[in-house]
Amino acid sequence: MPRPRKIRFVQGRPIVNAFLPSSVPPWGREEVFLPIEGLEAIKLNDFQGLDQETAARMMNVSRQTFGRILAEARAIVADALVMGKILKIEGGHFEMPPRGRRRRGWGGGF
Repeated sequence: MPRPRKIRFVQGRPIVNAFLPSSVPPWGREEVFLPIEGLEAIKLNDFQGLDQETAARMMNVSRQTFGRILAEARAIVADALVMGKILKIEGGHFEMPPRGRRRRGWGGGF
């Protein structure tokens, strides 16, 4: 029996839930799905510039798990950009951190 998954913390829900290629009509386009914790990993590491160890602690996962989440998220985003697919941000296995667990600098959204 596999080990139960640890809850991953995210700072908030994204302000947008999809990106569409502008030059191609949306009907009939293939979609890819980016889990919300994948967006959180990209945000913490690539956008905010945090190292993986710090970002992993903020998400309540190991550094190795964070690295895997980040690599999978980058692959999904690259697929959408290169192949002109609709990128939908939804789903995943996450929670907002409890009030007592919030750290300085944790905002209410993306």
